[in-house]
Amino acid sequence: MATVISAAGLARTFRTKAGPVEAVRCVDLAVREGEILGFLGPNGAGKTTTLRMLTTLLKPTGGAACVAGHDLAGDPAGVRRVSGYVAQSGGVDPQITVREELVTQGRMYRLSRADAAGRAAELARELDLVAFLDRRTGALSGGQRRRLDIAMALTHRPKVLFLDEPTTGLDPGSRADLWDLVRRLRDRYGTTVFLTTHYLDEADALADRLVIVDRGVVAAEGTPAALKVRYGGSPDATLQDTFLAVTGRGPEPAGADPVTV
Repeated sequence: MATVISAAGLARTFRTKAGPVEAVRCVDLAVREGEILGFLGPNGAGKTTTLRMLTTLLKPTGGAACVAGHDLAGDPAGVRRVSGYVAQSGGVDPQITVREELVTQGRMYRLSRADAAGRAAELARELDLVAFLDRRTGALSGGQRRRLDIAMALTHRPKVLFLDEPTTGLDPGSRADLWDLVRRLRDRYGTTVFLTTHYLDEADALADRLVIVDRGVVAAEGTPAALKVRYGGSPDATLQDTFLAVTGRGPEPAGADPVTV
């Protein structure tokens, strides 16, 4: 399979009053087309900063990366055209309806009003939002809101979908629904999914492959099963045990916001 996301020596140093902070020191990545990649790490590992760099929200201070054939430094607009991004907190307007939010998103991608309305209806069908099209987004449940966040990120049919802690705060049923949605996007459309999560059971259930970062570098990578054998000592080891063996630390609490990592 073709490589859709690649990074070599990706780095980011923050300048602070106390001196430079190497949030990401040297991250090498290769994510294949149609892969669901789980990107894990304890607090301060560098995963949030890596995600922000790959989505053009933060400029690297070293290294290089490419997303679906577009160079991160040389063609950031191209990266954004082929990428969808769902942030931890979402970004919907609670005062407007689901339909209005989706149509507005389509118009931002320069669709005509008719095409934007058609795309909104299509996304509502695909993400089980038809019954809520005329409901204000502020009245949606947590799971419904997350489906809307993902629908908005899919407006332009991106090749790569970046999900930053997509199920934080959701009840078990809504989490399971979102897992099914992510699998469906990959299986039906071949979407490559780059997922950060603090729920190790989620990473174990969803990801084809895991990359564990620690202290700004890649500490381990492989399928969940392979990592359990290599670091947990047994195919029956838990991913929690494996994670602790790799990093010596547990994952940060869900919803944590390590701004400078």
